[in-house]
Amino acid sequence: MAYHQFTNETGETYGSFEVFYDIGSLTLLGKEVDAGFYWWSCFPGCLPDGDPNGPFETEEEALNDANA
Repeated sequence: MAYHQFTNETGETYGSFEVFYDIGSLTLLGKEVDAGFYWWSCFPGCLPDGDPNGPFETEEEALNDANA
């Protein structure tokens, strides 16, 4: 798990997001989660702000998607 800052087109940073790897499982509601890298908006020590985005095959793909 790693925290990063969003970067806009001028190179300025803002906010925070976490990239993590999920091995694939079932959620408490019975929804299947595919294995892979995911990202979601959140600050260290806080709950995420929304659902995870992914899965991605590599951490780099997740980082690129978060900053797209």
